[in-house]
Amino acid sequence: MNFVLRRAGYFLSAIALAATVPCAWAQGGYPNRPIRIIVPWPAGGSVDVATRVVAEKLSVSLGQPVMVDNRAGASGNIGATAGAKAVPDGYTLLVATTPMLINQSLYGGLPFDPAKSFTAVSLLVNVNYVLVANPTVANSVKELVVQAKARPGQISYASSGPGTQLHLHGEAFKQKAGIDIVHVPYKGAPPALADMIGGHVQMMFPGFPVVQPLLKTGQLKALAVVGKRRLALLPDVPTMAEAGFPGMDSVEWYGVVAPAGTPRDIVARLNSEIVKTLNMPDVHTLLASKGYEPASSTPEQFSALIKSEQVSWASFVKQMNRRPDN
Repeated sequence: MNFVLRRAGYFLSAIALAATVPCAWAQGGYPNRPIRIIVPWPAGGSVDVATRVVAEKLSVSLGQPVMVDNRAGASGNIGATAGAKAVPDGYTLLVATTPMLINQSLYGGLPFDPAKSFTAVSLLVNVNYVLVANPTVANSVKELVVQAKARPGQISYASSGPGTQLHLHGEAFKQKAGIDIVHVPYKGAPPALADMIGGHVQMMFPGFPVVQPLLKTGQLKALAVVGKRRLALLPDVPTMAEAGFPGMDSVEWYGVVAPAGTPRDIVARLNSEIVKTLNMPDVHTLLASKGYEPASSTPEQFSALIKSEQVSWASFVKQMNRRPDN
């Protein structure tokens, strides 16, 4: 009898030990090879710069290379589609941005749904947009409006593609100011800014981080901040509301998502490492100096933000009566 009980005890102990193996493997075995973060925008843009700052630190904390893979095109849709179709094993991530939500309302029938095709991991940063112009055109919002009214159809504004916030900001400004300006879409902010310097387009609403160096050199002029408050790095530049255009105060966010179905323990590990990275004083200082606002979150908080903003942007697109080609 004692022999049978001992054998039963050994058997139950073995089952308990085996049950702990998958958990131990998941915690200690991930990651065991390089991780890829898809950035659906060109190298050198605001999204790319912020991602590379974080990826460099994650490579150290995770013990594996964290590589940035730029998949630009179609207003972020190419990269987002690649991220949605990736194997949900934690080795392919995507930096989600607000245009993913706008595109759902503009295009329809996309091969991904921001709220359903991905598992939220963490926010990274918030970014303010700035109305900038070639200094030869205008040095204030008021002057820009005067110039546009005097030259209907002759002043153009650049965007990083149809359906981006840069596009919608341009259209909102066009309506509020009662001016006739022409939309010129690009595959990202860097090539658009290059054409602005060359005088091929006259104005734009880029993210502050990507345009900051050009403002310092005087190649472009900041006319107003698209936000509720002035930026610490641009204390003398008014908000759009202060310049006479209230309601233009949206902020964009960038955040990390994984393909839907990614194991919870892997998502938790990634979230923990991203939050720790963003809380590092040197990372926080570096991002802030480039014009970003570090903004980590829990997966649940980021998921809720994606869902709520998807509804908000759908309403905005309907109100603006926008189509992909205008």
